[in-house]
Amino acid sequence: MNMPQAKNNSVIHPGFCNFINEEVLPLHAIEPTTFWRDLEQLVADLSPINRQLLATRDAMQQQIDQWHLARKGQAMDIKAYEAFLREIGYLVTEGEDFTITTTNVDEEIAHLAGPQLVVPVKNARFALNAANARWGSLYDAFYGTDVIAKTAGLETAVLHNKGYNPARGEAVIAKAKDFLDEVFPLESGSHKDVISYVVYYHHLLAFFQDGSQTGLQQPCQLVAVNGQRSEPEAILLKNNGLHVEIQFDRNGKNGAKDPANINDILIESALSTIIDCEDSVAAVDAEDKIEVYRNWLGLMQGTLEASFSKDGQTQTRRMNPDRIFTDLDNQEYRLHGRSLLLVRNVGHLMECDLMQDELGNFVPEGIMDAVVTTLIGALDLQRSEGMTRNRMRNSRTGSIYIVKPKMHGPEEVAFSCELFSRVEQMLGLPENTIKIGIMDEERRTTLNLKECIRQAKSRVFFINTGFLDRTGDEIHTSMQAGPFLPKDQIKTQPWIQAYENRNVDIGLQCGLPGKAQIGKGMWAMPDEMAAMMTAKIAHPKAGANTAWVPSPTAATLHALHYHQVNVFEVQERIKRRPQASLTDLLTIPTIPSNLTLSDQVIEREIENNVQGLLGYVVRWVEAGVGCSKVPDINNVGLMEDRATLRISSQHLANWLLHGLCDKEQIDDVMQRMALVVDEQNKTTEGYQPMSSNLLTSYAYKAAQDLIFKGVIQANGYTEPLLHAYRVKAKAEN
Repeated sequence: MNMPQAKNNSVIHPGFCNFINEEVLPLHAIEPTTFWRDLEQLVADLSPINRQLLATRDAMQQQIDQWHLARKGQAMDIKAYEAFLREIGYLVTEGEDFTITTTNVDEEIAHLAGPQLVVPVKNARFALNAANARWGSLYDAFYGTDVIAKTAGLETAVLHNKGYNPARGEAVIAKAKDFLDEVFPLESGSHKDVISYVVYYHHLLAFFQDGSQTGLQQPCQLVAVNGQRSEPEAILLKNNGLHVEIQFDRNGKNGAKDPANINDILIESALSTIIDCEDSVAAVDAEDKIEVYRNWLGLMQGTLEASFSKDGQTQTRRMNPDRIFTDLDNQEYRLHGRSLLLVRNVGHLMECDLMQDELGNFVPEGIMDAVVTTLIGALDLQRSEGMTRNRMRNSRTGSIYIVKPKMHGPEEVAFSCELFSRVEQMLGLPENTIKIGIMDEERRTTLNLKECIRQAKSRVFFINTGFLDRTGDEIHTSMQAGPFLPKDQIKTQPWIQAYENRNVDIGLQCGLPGKAQIGKGMWAMPDEMAAMMTAKIAHPKAGANTAWVPSPTAATLHALHYHQVNVFEVQERIKRRPQASLTDLLTIPTIPSNLTLSDQVIEREIENNVQGLLGYVVRWVEAGVGCSKVPDINNVGLMEDRATLRISSQHLANWLLHGLCDKEQIDDVMQRMALVVDEQNKTTEGYQPMSSNLLTSYAYKAAQDLIFKGVIQANGYTEPLLHAYRVKAKAEN
């Protein structure tokens, strides 16, 4: 075990000390003694404020619990409830209108609308895949997913053709050209019938078999070319700010059979990626955190690599270079080859063993994340313009983008801004270099969103909604109000639509367009892309200029929605609608007094919650996997992170509290679902079954505690219990 070592009056984990001193600070003009001295002072000044904010959360929760308990059995009085929340400071007075003043924001945030990936930084290969997901093959996305139904004759693989199905390939090409016809229509005819494309001055000419020719209905959609204009290697089109590259190769797998020799169509896909240190990551100690920071360092330097075996061959993943074309005036047309990388720090709750202050307290992990991810992110800002042309750069405007999760209300947003300001001073960065993303996923933030944005008006670059965490906090905050509806019914209640609409309403009112993103949450089923294409177009139609997707392929497909919908035009229309109702937001989705759930409905809901909870926890605790595709009770793979765990555990805790079920029933379901989860994971290398080790399985015990101790968990968060059991599991491995 590494023994701590002293720095000034604090104690620093030696592995962390070595990482900073040997791998990071030599890249800066910062002396180690200065860095550690300034860090110690920052920690001494801000840690007490961090802890006081957590105490305020607890005090407010106790007051809310008592309010509901005192009115048990009475009809809900929304006006009285609102007055009470204002009295205790949970709901603050909304001030005068204002407009955010954020500057130096990259175009992916300010002026473009498109998909956003979220990826665990602890998995280098996944992080690289996400960073490189700026561009994706439309042919591959159509071929490999159910967007084209895998019916008889259109299967993805056939034995007689080495796995490739030519019939499916033809269907893919036809669908891709339907997209071209829809988004880049010709003045006459269809892209399906074109036999060649020629760039003539500033125009794209398309030739048909009969010798006729046509051009684009909107000639300005052609922006660049590669190769000879008379026989291009690629043409670059643009719509709603997004690029589409048509690649030609008469000898290619697809190009040799295509009348116009089109070999592939590349879609500008994941405009931005959240490199996640939080909900999708299982990082419980200094060893884990150093790995997290080291991968972030590799991304910022452009040096991160990941090698893996595929089909018996070793492959190495690296970050993609920029893409270079020639514009119509014969000048270089350079496009970013990678997503704009944002980093999600942890929230205010947890502490970490990277450092102990002079009183022996572990330091708030959120403070350490802010310092270290900014220290590393600042490396990206050091490069001169000359170096930029030859080396990878993330932000071209000199910004570091930190997404800050799980903040409760304006006071906590103000603290995060103070923290970021202190970090800027410590590292010698210009004021407001660090931009803040406000995740609207806690109830007190939702109710006070305008005032939260006001606190960050000079550095906010992002607000978003997230149903799962938001529902988990809804349940925990109103735990004593009564039993909540089943999860699927919670989604249909007035509060959720008010939540989604109000986020957009306030974002527009505060002037985010042109300066910041308004985002929506994750599509959780990576294998259900046809359903995603039907459902997720609702996000740009709702005025969100970004929304989360679970994979690079999903990013390529969701990007098509942003060609179909001009989000900024939608936002202009939305500005004229009435703001979503505060009364709806305050309406708690508990079971009405005139509704009785059947035993079968209750049992099925418990099974669904328990199976998902066990399936996620066993990977988190035993394998240290913070995000993965976890089969649900119907064997549908869902991308799970701690947000899904929070809602499941809080929902079960709520039903236990109000007597819809009892401990014996949950114990019985847990034992049965442990068998189901073990069966689902039986082929996973190194998997430790739970059902045969119920008394000793740390994963099973963690799941029990998450349910049976759910009422007393701070804000219903899962981290304290998960961390405790993961530390035990690591100690035995």
